[in-house]
Amino acid sequence: MASGLEPYNANGGRRMIIAGGGTGGHLFPGIAVAQLFLTRHHRNRVLFVNAGRPLEVDVLKRLGWPHATIPVEGIKGRGVWRQIKAVGKVPQAIWHSRTLIEEFKPDVVLGVGGYSAGPVVVAAWWMNIPSALHEQNQLPGLTNRLLRRIVHRIYLTFEDNAHRFDPRKAIVTGNPVRDEILALGARVNPPTDAGAFHLLILGGSQGARAINEAMVAALPRLADCAGLQVVHQTGLEDEPMVARAYAQSGVKATVRAFFNDVAEHYQRADLIVCRAGATTVAEITAVGRAALFIPFPHAADDHQTGNALALVDAGAAEMVAQGDLDGAVLAEKIEGYVRDRERLATMAIRALTLGRPEAALTIVNDLYALMEG
Repeated sequence: MASGLEPYNANGGRRMIIAGGGTGGHLFPGIAVAQLFLTRHHRNRVLFVNAGRPLEVDVLKRLGWPHATIPVEGIKGRGVWRQIKAVGKVPQAIWHSRTLIEEFKPDVVLGVGGYSAGPVVVAAWWMNIPSALHEQNQLPGLTNRLLRRIVHRIYLTFEDNAHRFDPRKAIVTGNPVRDEILALGARVNPPTDAGAFHLLILGGSQGARAINEAMVAALPRLADCAGLQVVHQTGLEDEPMVARAYAQSGVKATVRAFFNDVAEHYQRADLIVCRAGATTVAEITAVGRAALFIPFPHAADDHQTGNALALVDAGAAEMVAQGDLDGAVLAEKIEGYVRDRERLATMAIRALTLGRPEAALTIVNDLYALMEG
């Protein structure tokens, strides 16, 4: 629950609940909005509400954000019995959300995607509290598709060319990026060491086994690549295997399950090899870096491919389908970029032109308009 928070004080301050999460792709845009919301008034307060998954709890605790959990489970992509069980929890989750809202007294509720956003936004609608959604991807997720009719506003990262949302409600804002990453956006050229090539590998908040395995297979060929320095986020399960492979190959690398200081690694990177989650794409455009995308093929409605193509079509990135990825392909791509720094620089500049650093500000300004009626 939201216990421990100071009593509600309407003397200029506003309160917002940010609901949803499950992955960094949903959670980090919410944090970006929350950071800017708190700068608007010293009495403003934010409460994050989610299902209490380990990533959500760890990130919010580490950053000091107040958070609460509701008893809810995902429905899509599960067996029939687990779907029935998850549906049975929805009424309890809505009632629990109503209790949280009564205690915290938000002026607005923002859903950022993920199944835990649903009960909170429904409870806000039930209680006549202004509500909004943020959709990070080209193809909207199930939760946002179900909620789109009851909210007051929908913030989109990409143009709604398929007309999935009511144009009277929808605003194209871009995907909010956290302060610590936006602060690096003005520095277009990475501070490379003479002769060094800094490669950053990201698999999303949980890592990516296909990328990890391809990089391990590529290491024998890359061992002779002069100046190669790798920072590799593996996810928890693959960290020992990947670290051992780098040690045996002799390639200089920093290997971690998850990086809390990813902004600094973005800044040093000459090339980023990564998934194409919407938050990763937004962060790459914010800092202006060349990227080689390997979209996760099992993402809902293959939305990561759509995210990647937005940059590929603009000449800001390259994409390799996971089915075409192996050690030889990855090694060839990396070696090609090591030899062609001019192409990297062109891709980086084009990526920067696609960024929307004002996304969080646009959303916060509009949330204020909703709160003021």
